[in-house]
Amino acid sequence: MKSKLTLILLSWALLLAPGLFSNTAQAQSDQRIKDYNNNGWFMYFGDHKVSDKWGIHAEVQLRRHNIIKDPQQLLIRTGINYDLTPNAMFTLGYGFIETHPYGDYPAAGTFPEHRIYQQLQHKSNIARLGLVHRYRLEQRWIRGAETTDYTYLNRARYFLKATLPLAGPTLEAKEPFLAVYDEVFVGFGENARKNIFDQNRAYAAIGYKISNSATLELGYLNQIVQKANGVVFEHNHTLQVSFFHTLNFAEQE
Repeated sequence: MKSKLTLILLSWALLLAPGLFSNTAQAQSDQRIKDYNNNGWFMYFGDHKVSDKWGIHAEVQLRRHNIIKDPQQLLIRTGINYDLTPNAMFTLGYGFIETHPYGDYPAAGTFPEHRIYQQLQHKSNIARLGLVHRYRLEQRWIRGAETTDYTYLNRARYFLKATLPLAGPTLEAKEPFLAVYDEVFVGFGENARKNIFDQNRAYAAIGYKISNSATLELGYLNQIVQKANGVVFEHNHTLQVSFFHTLNFAEQE
């Protein structure tokens, strides 16, 4: 128990440190600009098993600026899952992202991104609290809004989510729960330039487990993004509606 608690505390410290360093650096620079936005993200996540070890990840995110009024981003992500253990899963996948101009400091126009990613996800419990650690590496090809050239970027992400059942010691179908997570993004490589600290996402939600294969969450996301110029910091207040779905086709054979 003590070793698990120490691991969790260290994980949260790693998550919080980039944000603290960013805030300190921001206070020291009069050139940095805050851009405040209100967004809405409407998301589907599916992990579907096709055999004892293998599965398919499918994900669509419709991201809107001004909650729902204007386009912000479309994200489509897919992948192949492999269960290393009952609590650990590796994923290799591809994502397509289309970003629209938004906010007070918008991009020059709509631009696409192609992304390859590798991910390790591990689940555990401390008493009633369910924990998910996710470690992700991304290789990104982003085309500028006013050019046909692509820029290659590397990014690492660490995600820690905690889920607390509200009706009993474990989360069962037709029961509510609370969820919080934090995720830090760090750019690296020769093209990272000024935004090594890429962004941080802090989230809190109430959820409902509809069935053993479907879960719904309604939450608030506080997202801080350092844009590529290293000057503009977005502070995005975001409504998140998330639907999680799992199917086991292996059991149906």
